[in-house]
Amino acid sequence: MNHSCLVSRFSTLRCLFACAGLALVLAGCSKTAKDAAPPAATAATPATAAGAPGLDSVEQRVSYGVGYNMGAKLGQQKDFPVDRAAFKAGVEDGLSGAKTRVAEAAIEAAFAEMQQKIAAAGAAEGEKQLAVGKTFLDKNRTKAGVQTTASGLQYEVLQSGKGAHPKPTDMIVAHYHGTLIDGTVFDSSVQRGQPIEIGCNQVIPGWTEALLLMSVGDKWRLTIPSNLGYGARASGKIPANSVLIFDVELLGIKCAGSRLLGSARLFGAPGGRALPRTTRTHLTP
Repeated sequence: MNHSCLVSRFSTLRCLFACAGLALVLAGCSKTAKDAAPPAATAATPATAAGAPGLDSVEQRVSYGVGYNMGAKLGQQKDFPVDRAAFKAGVEDGLSGAKTRVAEAAIEAAFAEMQQKIAAAGAAEGEKQLAVGKTFLDKNRTKAGVQTTASGLQYEVLQSGKGAHPKPTDMIVAHYHGTLIDGTVFDSSVQRGQPIEIGCNQVIPGWTEALLLMSVGDKWRLTIPSNLGYGARASGKIPANSVLIFDVELLGIKCAGSRLLGSARLFGAPGGRALPRTTRTHLTP
């Protein structure tokens, strides 16, 4: 069988089951190296069990990191139950250059069938989220203090500021805490301890609409319908068609060609200064 031909196919599942895991390898290995740095002593790291591989050399640790990240990513695919024995056999055969034990046509058919199963499961979950989200939104809009815009965005003012309003082309600095309706935290600058600096027109529609209504110093709770968030696209911990809840505090505005407009106390420098921009966020569409 032509190995390169087989590898070139099934791009969707390959990205799902392999590339996504491998994309984390460098970051994962870097984290492993940082969090599990070897002790200063020169003694070899003891094996955790009889017959367990040594993890002393750079090659061994990188190899372990690659395997761990691939396994962790595959383990997160709830719609794809990994057969460990078959997976290990595939890895061993691939590393040794052995002939595949399954015909190319059979592998192709299996990939296609799994793709269909995952798509069907995703569609069913999306329909479920739409129904659950509608019920939540209908109830939330009746709560005291909750306002609903023409687009369906719901917001509650938690704290009022007296600063300027951002414009669509402005960069803003904000703290936020994002959860699903069941309370699952999927992203939080508050937990990271660093506000985000991002453009008003670079975020999901629900955020853009809210930011243009807010003043510097405001803190609002946004309840964002799925069509103003990610729609039918799942993202990390966020299922397709999810309603999103954000507590957003607008700390400052960075107008084009000018310094940040905000409280110096918030930014830790006389006159205020821009904070480092973070790209680790679920705000971008």
